[in-house]
Amino acid sequence: MGLPKIGNVYFIAAIAIIGGGLFGFDISSMSAVIATQPYKCYFNQQGYNDAGECIGPRADVQGGITASMAGGSWLAALCSGYLSDRLGRKPAIQIGAVIWVIGCIIVCASQNIAMLIVGRIINGFCVGICSAQVPVYISEIAPPSKRGKLVGAQQWAITWANLLSGIMIMFYISYGCSFINGTGAFRAPWALQMIPAILLFFGMMLLPESPRWLASKDRWEETLEVLSLTHGHGDPESPFVVREFNEIKEWIRIESEAKNASYLELIRPRMLNRTITGLFMQIWSQLTGMNVMMYYITYIFTMAGLSGNTLLVSSSIQYVINVVMTIPGLLLVDRVGRRPLLLVGAAFMALWLFANAGILGVYGTYPGPGGVGGNTPEASTEVTGAASKAVIACSYLFVASYAPTWGPVSWIYPSEIFPNRVRGKATALATSANWAFNFALGYFVPPAFINIRYHTYTIFGVFCVAMWIHVFLCFPETGGKPLEEVTAMFEDPNGIKYIGTPAWKTSTSTSITSRMERGQDLEKKLSNDEAPETHEVAPKQTI
Repeated sequence: MGLPKIGNVYFIAAIAIIGGGLFGFDISSMSAVIATQPYKCYFNQQGYNDAGECIGPRADVQGGITASMAGGSWLAALCSGYLSDRLGRKPAIQIGAVIWVIGCIIVCASQNIAMLIVGRIINGFCVGICSAQVPVYISEIAPPSKRGKLVGAQQWAITWANLLSGIMIMFYISYGCSFINGTGAFRAPWALQMIPAILLFFGMMLLPESPRWLASKDRWEETLEVLSLTHGHGDPESPFVVREFNEIKEWIRIESEAKNASYLELIRPRMLNRTITGLFMQIWSQLTGMNVMMYYITYIFTMAGLSGNTLLVSSSIQYVINVVMTIPGLLLVDRVGRRPLLLVGAAFMALWLFANAGILGVYGTYPGPGGVGGNTPEASTEVTGAASKAVIACSYLFVASYAPTWGPVSWIYPSEIFPNRVRGKATALATSANWAFNFALGYFVPPAFINIRYHTYTIFGVFCVAMWIHVFLCFPETGGKPLEEVTAMFEDPNGIKYIGTPAWKTSTSTSITSRMERGQDLEKKLSNDEAPETHEVAPKQTI
């Protein structure tokens, strides 16, 4: 019989998004400990400064330590599509949770830098699987009117992760552990990272499998059961359940006429536009510089003259901002759409990045090869007074601009734009691009702060301008549409060649509003207990 399954979509999302919170744990724990003396002394490669303090690992080595998790994530994200398509969305996420626990054991027991890197690569395998497949799982199980906020909640999980995990809480755990003498200051927070993965593994046992994955395996009775459980309060005759079931059945029939999906299909002409769009959604989300701000915020605030516990507390404020400001994005993403949030976010992030570059360039001074304080070479520009406060303020405003925009939307969008038969592999490929650039930036930024100093901000500002242009020209609006309708929007109805709809013509007034009105009509029918309209089936198409 097995355990009883829970059908509340909010509860389902709350459990599944813990997989995103694991990445949040990694960012916050690494960010908090790299500035502490116990960490610097245990992994010291550069000797001591004039005050007798440990300088820590070399900049390139610290970049490698940080980036190793993303390197593992890149490889695992690519493989996760096969794993998810063969075993199911649920088992793939559970396998990721087990891998995370193994990685954490190795990391918290690390005796040297090599062992630390190996453990973080293994952790990356988990993050790659979960970050690729959690959005797929939620997008396939959520109703269209709630899909944006539920998939986007993965980003909130990266900042909070439902009570026990996430950036802010882990940062404060790490901050508390910084008062511990010896290696426990960094081993304790690394060990505590196992807790959410254990909760994720056992929590997934209570959740149903994706109905669209079940349908792809011709398990139609289970598909109807899951739809009834999640969308019909257990009633298989619910109008919404009947309509969803018919649409899924029609699209599975259409897709069954095509060959089995492979990664090669993603670069064929009728799919190439979507593949490029999905890849660049994840690439641009990294080139905003947000994860750089998260990993290396202590370097930035050291440049602003902060040190010791004041540095950690001031840095942690951005984690609070990230948690709080993600909420408006989740509330707005299904109302105003994906495109407006992406465009507004890119514009404001460019503003704050160029402002920081200008402030550091005009008012900053070079403190010497040892950096500010003599033991942080990456803190290569020093500002004081009003300029120092402005750098801190712009950093906070940057986070406040990213959190409600690119934060949630970058996870929502790739899981929406691909047809069912390739969604697992396509989302995995897009997510692998995220981790490839995460790896590159994690490795690049410490040496960049040393060698090109404040121009690091200029580079990311230019990226934000480029992504604004790309989104405006090439990213159509997907909010409020059933996944099957999003597929139809990208394709020629006759399947002859790719036509598509110009992105700037897919406004919220023509897509989301009409879908919301349609959803409201359906809710009225449900409340009046009307019979389902059987003619409301996805349009037949030939592929």
